[in-house]
Parts: sequence; structure tokens; C-alpha cells
Amino acid sequence: MRVVVIGATGHVGGYLVPRLVETGHTVVALSRGEHRLYREHAAWRGVESVRVDRTAEEASGTFGQRIAALNPDVVIDMICFTLASAQHLVEALRGRVQMFLSCGTIWVHGPSVEVPTTEEQPRRPFGDYGIQKEQIEAYLLREARQHGFPATVLHPGHIVGPGWAPLNPAGHFNPVVFEQLARGDEVCLPNLGLETVHHVHADDVAQAFMAALANWSAAVGESFHVVSPAALTLRGYAELMAGWFGRDARLTFRPWEEWRMQVAEADAAQTWDHIAHSPNCSIEKARRRLGYAPRYSSFQAVCEAVTWLIEHGVIRVA
Repeated sequence: MRVVVIGATGHVGGYLVPRLVETGHTVVALSRGEHRLYREHAAWRGVESVRVDRTAEEASGTFGQRIAALNPDVVIDMICFTLASAQHLVEALRGRVQMFLSCGTIWVHGPSVEVPTTEEQPRRPFGDYGIQKEQIEAYLLREARQHGFPATVLHPGHIVGPGWAPLNPAGHFNPVVFEQLARGDEVCLPNLGLETVHHVHADDVAQAFMAALANWSAAVGESFHVVSPAALTLRGYAELMAGWFGRDARLTFRPWEEWRMQVAEADAAQTWDHIAHSPNCSIEKARRRLGYAPRYSSFQAVCEAVTWLIEHGVIRVA
């Protein structure tokens, strides 16, 4: 099939595009063309690459027509962030594609009630990102179930892989936390360190998209969590990470309002978003209906990312 991937050179695309090519699909990779690939692969030589400024073309009303003109059998949209953007694309592709796969987020849930959270639990998103993604999900599933538009939504957790900094045990992205754990320094965590984060390796996200593509009847009109088999508490994550470096974790804890005053404002904002959500999501539906089988645990995925950061001098452990 002819597969158009919007946002093809991002974290997941580096794994998804080679998987598509190796499976025999013809791939058209759309991106702004501003950044290097996160993952080089020989398969990219057989890919048609198209540069596009989605924001500008949506503003002019031409983006959907551009995608339709590529004559896709399947469209995979990795970078849709507003309801209006989704509506624009669906109207242009209605009746013209066999499948439309959209990348969502587990933050459509907001705070959990019962854990692990299933896809069927009521949505209570907060923050613009989660609210917009929930609106996109609701719209696409309604279009699929009521009007036959062949949409599926996949909700990744915190995407991890070599080439970028993973979410750390303090709930933000500053790699200094890994350096502190590697040296055996004291690390302070918010509250009691019992909030959760739920990572997923980028290749496991790519695997899930491939599984949905291969299971049309089970996937269309549905949403699926795409995360590792289990979430991590901040405290447990820090202890595992220190042990990986051959250290015992030296952890202290402070109430949120005290903790936030001792870190950079940007780091505190990221941590608050993550601990306020404290995601812990089930993958049972994706296992059962799509055959999703993540290769990486949360910790294994993080270790691969941290190894890359050490090798490239981003994290100094000596």
C-alpha cells in the first residue's frame, strides 16, 4: 500500500518508516525538513520525502488537498495537535483512504481513578495539550463509528529512545538528574516519590502502528494505549537508575511547594504536568485486539536512551 506519514522524521518515524518499507509498503514521508533524522536507516533511500509547512498550509486551506493529491491508501498522522487540524484533514480524505491512523497521548485521561487505566474509562483531561488530543480522539472515533471514516487512534506514553533525553526520575527532562544518580549524589524528589510515569520505547510505538495497520477490522473506530507493560514510580525509577550506575540511591523528599522552589521554573512546570497526571495505563486491549507485544520495559527503554546520552557526552558519569 501507499502510506503517507505526516511527521515522518520524528522520534517514532525513525522506527516506523523503516518498518513500513521492510514490510513492502510504498512510503511518502512528510516533514518540515529542519532536523536530522533521529535514527539513520538504509530504508530511507527508498522513501519519497516531501517538505511541508503544515501550519502555513492549513492556514491557507491547502494542506488536506496536498495530502489527498499524494493518492495515499493509508495516512499516518504523527503531529496533529488541534481539533481544527484533524477536521481539515478528514474532510479532504473522506472516501479516499483505506485507513487513517492518528497519534494521540495517554494524557487524554487526566488523573486516573482506577489503575491501570483502560481505554474505556471516562476522559477528564486538563491542560491544552491533553484537552485538544481528547477532542481529536472523540472526533475521529465518532467519524469512524457514525460515518465510516476509517480512523484509529494510538495513545503513546512518554516516548523514549536513543537520540533525546528521556523523562527522568524527578519528572522532568534535565539530564543532570541522571548525572547525580551516577555519582551517588543526593537526589530530592517531590512529595513521597510515589507518583508514576509511563514510558514507551519509540520502536514499540512503531510496532503498534504496524499492528493496527495489519488488523484493520479490529483497529478502525477504536483507540489503544501504547505504553510499556508497567509504569514506574519516581522513587522506584530513581532506585533502579542508581543501581544501574552501580550506586545506592540517596533520596530525600519534600512537599511539592518546597520542592518546586529548589529547581528551575521550567523543570518544575514539567514535573507538575507529569505528577499531576501520574499515568498508569493498561495495554490489555492492544495486546488482545492488535497483538501488541512491547519489547521494552520502561526501565529498559530508558537505559538505552541514557546509554546514548553518555556515549555522546550529554550525560557525564566520570
